[in-house]
Amino acid sequence: MNTVVILPSYNPDEKMPRTVKGLLDEGFTDIVVVDDGSGAEHKRFFEEAEKYHGVEVLTHEVNKGKGSAIKTAFSHIIQTRRGIDGVVTVDGDGQHLPRDIRRCVARMEECGDRVVLGVRDFSGSNVPFKSRFGNRLTRTVFRLACGIKVSDTQTGLRAIPAAYLPQMLSIPGTRYEYETNQLLYLKRLGIGTEELVIETVYLDNNESSHFHPVRDSVMIYGVILKFIASSLASSGVDILLFTLLNLLLSALHSDPALRLLIATAGARLVSSLCNYLVNRGIVFRSGASAASTLPKYYLLCVCQTAASYGLVYLVSALTHSAGIWDTVIKIIIDLGLFLASFQIQQRWVFKR
Repeated sequence: MNTVVILPSYNPDEKMPRTVKGLLDEGFTDIVVVDDGSGAEHKRFFEEAEKYHGVEVLTHEVNKGKGSAIKTAFSHIIQTRRGIDGVVTVDGDGQHLPRDIRRCVARMEECGDRVVLGVRDFSGSNVPFKSRFGNRLTRTVFRLACGIKVSDTQTGLRAIPAAYLPQMLSIPGTRYEYETNQLLYLKRLGIGTEELVIETVYLDNNESSHFHPVRDSVMIYGVILKFIASSLASSGVDILLFTLLNLLLSALHSDPALRLLIATAGARLVSSLCNYLVNRGIVFRSGASAASTLPKYYLLCVCQTAASYGLVYLVSALTHSAGIWDTVIKIIIDLGLFLASFQIQQRWVFKR
């Protein structure tokens, strides 16, 4: 197989060299192990792995995180391995069986242009509760907020064609959030994915995992929140300005249709400009010029504003509401429009 195996490891036990031996027995001939700043008492496991022919160990002097370890391997492979088909990242704790790793690599080599994800089945009785709950929560957030349907958002088994390695280095993240970022950026970069169901293995209730539930979950969801925080902030500005304008015009006994039109358009004009600037420069980090993104953004904005106005006016007329109740109606309607707008911005307005 013309594919390099990448195995990032931090403070491993005897399962890591055992995993390396299993990969060699399965037919892999090029394995890059990254020692991510492990303690002195764990160095013997790297020395044991390095004794095998075809195994190379890279070392971080201090712990930098799983994402950094993977990037170190990517960079090293780009410089030293030419003509390979791709790489496959695996975990060294025995959760990925060599035969499943081989299947993912074979599928990547067949399709050639897609990243193959080895996904686990979380319905089994052997899956720890925290793993089952965490995956379901992240999977739901991915689908609702980002429009990405992934069965296993935290799988470490990923077969990646060699042509995509430079792009993988540009993806932000140094720890577990890097794998989350990878999925988000694959979609933005137009790189397809394919899932392959693998055997779900949890040894000792997954006690050897270095995943910190609080710290790493905050970092993982922080990535997703960064993508939606700008829209939520602008929505807050929009709601506040809409409420002020609507109450002011209500006090002046303005025509309901005109009142809602002015309040909606005025609030959206200010909030949309703030949203555009933040999305282009911070959220989506679009390299495209304002000349190409601004017209598309405001075309979307006009359509969204028209939909918001029309639906709010329709519901207000049907319910005979006014004042603060119009705001309640607008919040509900704009929540649905927000999700649609986010998808369109990600896929069309700021698409790389």
